[in-house]
Order: sequence, then C-alpha cells, then structure tokens
Amino acid sequence: MIPANAPIVTADAMRAAEERAFRHESQHDVMERAGEAVAREAARFALGRPILVLAGPGNNGGDAYVAARLLKASGHDVSVAALGEPKTGAAEAMFRAWEGPTTSLYEARARPFVIDGLFGTGLARPIERGPRALMADLIKAAEFSLAIDLPSGLDTDSGEDLGAQRVTATIALAALKPAHVLAAGLEKCGHVLLADIGIRVDTSWRTVARPRLRAPGAHDHKYSRGMVAIVEGAMPGAARLAAGAAMAGGAGYVTLAGSGEGGPDALVRRAIDGADALVDFLADERIDALVIGPGLGRERRAENMLKAALASAHPLVLDGDALSLLGRGAGRWLNGRAAPAWLTPHAGEFDRMFEIEGSKIERTLAAAAETGATVIHKGGDTVIASPQGDVRVLAGATPWLSTAGTGDILAGLLAARVAGGQRGTEAAEAAVWLHAGAAHRAGPAFIADTLIDHIPGALAQCL
Repeated sequence: MIPANAPIVTADAMRAAEERAFRHESQHDVMERAGEAVAREAARFALGRPILVLAGPGNNGGDAYVAARLLKASGHDVSVAALGEPKTGAAEAMFRAWEGPTTSLYEARARPFVIDGLFGTGLARPIERGPRALMADLIKAAEFSLAIDLPSGLDTDSGEDLGAQRVTATIALAALKPAHVLAAGLEKCGHVLLADIGIRVDTSWRTVARPRLRAPGAHDHKYSRGMVAIVEGAMPGAARLAAGAAMAGGAGYVTLAGSGEGGPDALVRRAIDGADALVDFLADERIDALVIGPGLGRERRAENMLKAALASAHPLVLDGDALSLLGRGAGRWLNGRAAPAWLTPHAGEFDRMFEIEGSKIERTLAAAAETGATVIHKGGDTVIASPQGDVRVLAGATPWLSTAGTGDILAGLLAARVAGGQRGTEAAEAAVWLHAGAAHRAGPAFIADTLIDHIPGALAQCL
C-alpha cells in the first residue's frame, strides 16, 4: 500500500528541505517529532510485544533513539541494539537521552517487534556483510518489522537493493522517496505510511491519485464527449481492445480505422486499406484523440501508417509497435508536432527508444524532455513524466496486470481521457488510475478482454 497524492523527493531535495527548516527551528526539535511519529506507529502495531530498536550512527539512528525513549516511557518493553555511537550532534543528544538497555548489534537477540533505524536516506554503497547478515536475521525472526524512513540497504533515489531486508511496514518522514515506489523498494518497504514531521517539501513529483471526473451534462452528446480514432494493423485484436477500453472509459464516439472485423455494435468501423486512405480519414476535424500502435506491425505498410498519424493535427497516443518503429528517432519525429502526444512504453520498448542512464524517474523525465511528449513508462512501478518536469508514480498496482493486451487497454483509456479534454500528466494519471482500479475490481487471473468490463465501475468511483 502506497499513500495516494503523496510528495516524492530525492535525497538531495530532502536535505535541502531540512536545511530550510533548520533556519527556523533546531534539528533537535525536528528529530524529536520524527521519533514521536515512529513511536506512535510502533505502539499501534506492537500490541504490547517486546520491541528491539536497531539504531545506526546517523540521523536515522537519532530518530530511533527518540522512538525507543518514548516507547519505554509509555510502558513498552524496549531494548536498543546499536551499530556504533551517533556521529551527528542531534543524534548524539538523543543517544545520551536514552536510558534503557543497549547492546551492540553483534550481541543483539531477536524480539517479536523490530524497528529498523540503522540507515536511512543517502546510503550510497552496499551494507557490509556482517551488519547485513545480523540485520537480516533479526528482521526475519520478528513477527513485525517497522523501518524508519527507508528499510536499511535501499538506494534512496533509485530503489536499488544495497542489502535491504523486506520489512512489514515503513514510515516515510515528511515525504516519500523514490525508493518507496521504484525497483526493489516495491517489495522491500511493505506497507508505506507517511508522517508529517513539520518539514515543508516543494516538489512536482507525486504518487498517482484518484482523478475527479465529470459526468456528462444534460446537453452533452457523442461528439462533445469526445471522438477517439484507433488505427488497426496486423494484429487487429489489439486495436479492438483499445477501442473497447476507450468506449468503456467514457469516449462518446469510437472509430476503428482498418480492414478487420468484429467488435461491439456500438463501435464504428472505417475501411482503411493504406496510408493514403488514413490521411483522408484523419482530415476529419471531429477526431479528438488518435491511437496508433496496438498490433500495428512493423513492416513498410505500418511505417507509412505511422507517418500519416504523426503528420496529423490530432492529439496522439503512441503505443506498442508504433514505439518500436519510432525507435531512437522518437525525438526527431515528435518535437515538430503542434498537437500533444503521449508515449506508453513498457521497459523493453523504452530501452529500444532511449539510451538514458539513471533511476526510472530520471530516465522517464529525460525521455519526456527529448520527445516533448508525456511518457507513461509502464511496469509494477509505472512512472509518468511530462516535458515540464511533472512526475506521477503508481506503485503497487496488482501484478495480475502482467498479461497480454492490458497495455492496449491503457492506450484506449488514455485516448478517452484526452478526447474528454484532459491533457499532459492529468490525462495520463487518470488513465493509469482507472486501469489499476479496473484491475483491482477484476480480481486475480483476469484476461484483458474481461478487464474492459470493470472500467465503468472504476470510473464510477471518480464521479
């Protein structure tokens, strides 16, 4: 579980926010509030069980000593296992204020409830083998484990595993960090809680929130609700899935342009036998969003169809084969377009398109800047980024989405949101939330075809 609409900041951004806060109040006071937040959650989950607090030498350890002191004062059985004495002023003061039993980490004995306060944000290298093994044994032996800010052993900005052990829950302080929502952090952090400790963070990075959508008004009609056009290709079933999702996602009129057959009776078909016919069709000014790529194919005919779509004046959703056809030339093709575009690559497609290093957030931001498009970088940690630097992250969606055709459905949902008037990250965030919401309602082991049936239910939650 990840908090919705929560701010996300890097380690450097968090340090900058803390430094701003320290101009107005002492680090001691902020650390006291952080420890209070940890103690409050620990008391809620410990249910009277003996508590072992693992305290490191940095500020994370300082927070741990505050929590230990407050828990002991409220009647809990608390002991501390330390990995060296604190090295910073505020943390050292909290260490001195702790009057309970303390042992070395190397002498610690397992207890039913463990608080991990060894290492927090800013860890840049793997934990040494000895402390790593001891920490792992103590956390595995516990019935419940609570990490302060981050499980020890996660790279703050990338979520890379540097020796982390999975914990039951993590209490993020002031803001989420990328490691809470990316890579190994998805599994290592357990349930993520967010504590307000009085530090203001300014960021345009947030977790995905449930959108607020408008129901049709008394005078709306099929065109005012938005017309979506979807280009059919070599695998027509993929385009039909996208069309079904666009219809279920609120579009008023959906046209499938191609030479295939099938689909619901409400789906309008337009016979298109090649790029020239597609150009003629795309002259229709009523089209509010155009989808190309699901099942398109990668042969010469598909290339020509893609060029026709790119040359159109319509907002454009690019998925599947269209992304592979663009390849490394995506920026060259897209930067000259006046109308907005959205790219929806999974990891393999992203790697075929971009040579970019960094965390998934950094890579997606760079791709958005390079192409001038909003990018939905799909996966268990779906990252949305705009050319303006806005980021939205959806973490923890059901892994049952990892089945063929669900990406086509996301493309259709996105087109419905665009056709309805949403733009940029707003449209992408709404589509991603609805996609995950429908999957949650569908339960386990669904197929993409049946996922469409659950879109209206997810949409109803947003009205």
